[in-house]
Amino acid sequence: MATVVADMSMSLDGFVAGPNDEVDEVFSWITAGDVAVESENPDLEYKVDEASAEELQAPNVKALVIGRRTFDLAGGWGGTHPVGVPVWIPTHDPPEYWDDAPFTFVTEGVEAAVKQASEHAGDGIVGVAGVSVVQQCLNAGLLDAVRVSLVPYLLGEGIPYFAGLEETPVKLAQPKVVEGKGVTHLQYEVERSGS
Repeated sequence: MATVVADMSMSLDGFVAGPNDEVDEVFSWITAGDVAVESENPDLEYKVDEASAEELQAPNVKALVIGRRTFDLAGGWGGTHPVGVPVWIPTHDPPEYWDDAPFTFVTEGVEAAVKQASEHAGDGIVGVAGVSVVQQCLNAGLLDAVRVSLVPYLLGEGIPYFAGLEETPVKLAQPKVVEGKGVTHLQYEVERSGS
């Protein structure tokens, strides 16, 4: 059975991007070190510290579910997501121009996208990214864990990571904490009701 894990970088005051989708600060840690971590996308390179390199290389990610807005802002990663695994994108309006890329556009909603990605992942990890998709997954009880790469910036305004949750509070277990250069990696297991 797959493990479904939300994974985003976030400012200390809770934003994943600035008000105009600026992400330089929240992703500053991916170029803050001297350890090269290979990406499946030749246009993207990571240079991080040793602790962050271990975090990037450790997950057994077999599939991704990423929001359509994130997909569009990233320009479809030029046809290759940096993780190099198939990507499911929930959308009401699938584009027609990505036929040869490893992207599956799912019009039946987030739950269907997570189900399809989980079937592909087997006992691996399904990574989830994109604010709306993560919020929908939390609202539907689909997440097993939440990973946050917390950067030491206060953006003041922008796109909040955890706004729009319907069923709060959401109880998270004690975090696993890894300190990196310019980032603190946090992973919380999501505690289910009655567990």
